[in-house]
Amino acid sequence: MDQFIVNIIHRPEMVPEYAEKVTGHGQAEDIGRSDLLTESLDIFKIQQECAHKNGLKTTIEMTYASLFNEEAVALAKEHHEKYGDEIGLTLLGLPCKEFREKYHTKEFCIWMFSMEDKKAIVQDVFEKFYECFGFYPKSTGSYYMDAELINYIKERYPSVTCAVATCWEEGPKAYHTCNNSWYTFMDGGPWAPWIPSKQNTHAPAADEAEDSGIVAIPHLSRDLIACYDGNGSNFGTHPQNVLRGMIYENGEYPYLYNLIDQFRYQAKFNSGYAYNMMFVGPAWMNKMGRWEAPFELLKKSYEDGCAYYGELKKEGKLTDMTMSEFAEYYRQKKSYREPECALWRDILYGSKKQVFWYCDPYMRACVNMDQGGAIVDLRPYVAKLEWQVGVGTARVQDASYPFLIQEKYRAGYFTHYAGEGTIRSAKLCYQGEEVDLCLCRTKAHFSEEKGERKLTLDPVEVVFRGLTVKVQTVITFPEGSGVIRTERKVLEMNDPKAEVTINEYMTGCYGTTEYPEDMSSLTLCVKKGEEKTEISYEYRCREAAVQGADEVSCLIPPVKTRVFMSCEGNGKEGYIKEGYAFSPMYTLGYTGKLREKEDFTTWLRLEKAD
Repeated sequence: MDQFIVNIIHRPEMVPEYAEKVTGHGQAEDIGRSDLLTESLDIFKIQQECAHKNGLKTTIEMTYASLFNEEAVALAKEHHEKYGDEIGLTLLGLPCKEFREKYHTKEFCIWMFSMEDKKAIVQDVFEKFYECFGFYPKSTGSYYMDAELINYIKERYPSVTCAVATCWEEGPKAYHTCNNSWYTFMDGGPWAPWIPSKQNTHAPAADEAEDSGIVAIPHLSRDLIACYDGNGSNFGTHPQNVLRGMIYENGEYPYLYNLIDQFRYQAKFNSGYAYNMMFVGPAWMNKMGRWEAPFELLKKSYEDGCAYYGELKKEGKLTDMTMSEFAEYYRQKKSYREPECALWRDILYGSKKQVFWYCDPYMRACVNMDQGGAIVDLRPYVAKLEWQVGVGTARVQDASYPFLIQEKYRAGYFTHYAGEGTIRSAKLCYQGEEVDLCLCRTKAHFSEEKGERKLTLDPVEVVFRGLTVKVQTVITFPEGSGVIRTERKVLEMNDPKAEVTINEYMTGCYGTTEYPEDMSSLTLCVKKGEEKTEISYEYRCREAAVQGADEVSCLIPPVKTRVFMSCEGNGKEGYIKEGYAFSPMYTLGYTGKLREKEDFTTWLRLEKAD
């Protein structure tokens, strides 16, 4: 039977983000104002009550500010004894009178401090927790926790087994929808639980040597289409996210329940296991209202959300766990190289769009069935980039894991009048006509066998003048390989003697934002036997092609990655293309010939470059 697990996580954030200015009614800032602290604690109590009356246990992630509040500490102890709630410690909620007096800063993002300050703050917060409870926590978290921070916490406080470690797709899209003022960039991580590597939080560990010692969970469970296409803060299983996105009518929000159910459905692609979480602070239920919603609706939405989880639990369809309980379960359930998969459909806009997400220690990839099975997002986890984050590093705010393909930030198939966007697709050509499979919407069917996750796409028809071709695509992810295999087969033609040309290609670059990076260190290569032709990237629009090439590749030193393509098919020719300043991309590809009942297979492979 499929198992659906939920983590309900509350934090008694005594000085919650945004709330001071709302509660203060335009008064001068005072984060020690008694009515602010009282309201925050009252809302925390309501949130706890919503969970408990529906038979759900919670993880209480104590904030630094709450550790100075005797009532908050007493409540945590009481609920631990009475309901089995876990008492953890979050690194959110740092701002309070005591913190500001000691550290002389308004900074609240733990990953943005210098490493020296991170260590001092962690020690201060954890020791204060021990002073209050007599033990160290088993769980912690933040919006994001960089690898250095996680490694330090695990070394100094080995009791920690679980952490909220990233916020899925919290990058430029979120920044732009916050008036360009929300300086948190952490795109490119997993959307579901994983074991982070010691080298980079986003990249899952491939083995015990890379294991950071904790199980990581995302900050909120997001809609894997709506969040990717737009602002993720509006599309999550946190009820107030749904209200913020205005996805409700007459006080009802069926989208929330559909989103929870779609997470349940992912068990079919992950060996019978599915996961969901809510990580909630008191600011989202402000007595003054939020997101044009009154307090009454804010409260009702949270009550209804907990009631839905509670009903699923009564029906035996859900298991509620604390964070440390889940970490223990996950360690027993998942192997290092076992991927997380999600076959996701649009449940918000009625578009019938479908995407497939794949994540393992070697890559994160997204396949878009609206574009004929094109790969529209690709992250090279195999490189395990040791990118430090915070003050004193080269990336003070940007914690994102870089992409090789990203249709939102570096276009995709649909581009401007010139240039190309990043994508992995194929073109069919016949007598001077060319059709990219990106134009052919389809649907995928998932299967798993012999350690491979396979997408079999519905056949599509490509219509040329005088010729109609029915072609089927099968995309396979062999476990533990860093490889994506793509098979195209011509099922039938209206002229069985006809021959079409196929062009399998990947157009790529690298980066974390919309803005181009310096491509001058890249090297393109086409190789056959011992012979190879190389192009050192100089923005000169050069090309090279070799009949029967064994592989085509690009070395990308800034992200320590080499990407390869190889091929099996009739008349194959491998080629490489250098871009130019207006279109700073590179292209790897193979062309070949296809007749009826024939197929053409290519492999895309990622390797660490050093």
